[in-house]
Amino acid sequence: MDARAAKDWAEADRLKAEIEAAGWRIVDRGSHFSLEPTHAPDVVEAGRTLHGSSAAVPSRLGEPASAFATVILIAVDQPVDLARTMAGLRTHAPDATQVVIVADHPNAEQEAALLADDGPASGPVGELEPEVVWTSQWLGHAAATNAGMRRAVAPVIILIDTSVEPVGDLVSPLVRALDDPGVAVAGGWGLVSEDMRRFEDAPPGDVDAIEGFALAFRRADLIERGFLDERFRLYRNLDIWWSLVLRDGGEGRRSRRALRVADPPAIRHEHHGSTSIEPADLDRLSKRNFYRILDRFGARRDLLRHSADD
Repeated sequence: MDARAAKDWAEADRLKAEIEAAGWRIVDRGSHFSLEPTHAPDVVEAGRTLHGSSAAVPSRLGEPASAFATVILIAVDQPVDLARTMAGLRTHAPDATQVVIVADHPNAEQEAALLADDGPASGPVGELEPEVVWTSQWLGHAAATNAGMRRAVAPVIILIDTSVEPVGDLVSPLVRALDDPGVAVAGGWGLVSEDMRRFEDAPPGDVDAIEGFALAFRRADLIERGFLDERFRLYRNLDIWWSLVLRDGGEGRRSRRALRVADPPAIRHEHHGSTSIEPADLDRLSKRNFYRILDRFGARRDLLRHSADD
């Protein structure tokens, strides 16, 4: 208030940013103000810490690499889907694969499955037992993914949707694809576009974006480019946005590639993340997410694969 009274707007903005970075927001009340927490607080329940925000999850990103790959799974509902994906990873994932399950304020059935001794959080995958990150409220897809990625200890992070059932080693081909420094993102399914407005399924090879069913990238790129935009509460179109963020070489620099690997050893089942949402809400949130892509990349034809062929 003193900085505002002195009309030192730069200092007022700096202090506001500092307060918000500490997890608070300023609520003006005429000549007075109050502080309210930006996010829900962490809650300790039955020995578990339920995090109120992704930023509250302790980060391991600064640790030396100690796993082959980090797989992130989001659990909200549909415990059968999660169990099926975990069964495939247990059977086929390489040794030293780290698995992080984000329990994003799951429903009672999913929570019970995660807590059960024979649930998907029990038993090792390779040398590492899956870690479950719990939230105290529903964070949304981007924030939940950020929470899981903060725990990554491998040089490659792979986001796998629980509609995907690995029937072979899905992890190693994606890790190997990133051995090429020119590849920024790799996955089992890809998309191409002619105009950055419409995206269509694409065959294996160079594509414009990787679909979120299985999407791999380097931990170093996450650290360099920052986390996912948490305004993406719904998963849809976040995969396109993140692929373009990873590929973007910056002004005057050549963009990196997105690579769809051939014949991913996996079965795609029904995607309940969309079928469980009312069509009107799904359409509204999808459009809002796509506008964020257009706001940032709508004019970036240089990021489209076909433009490099012209």
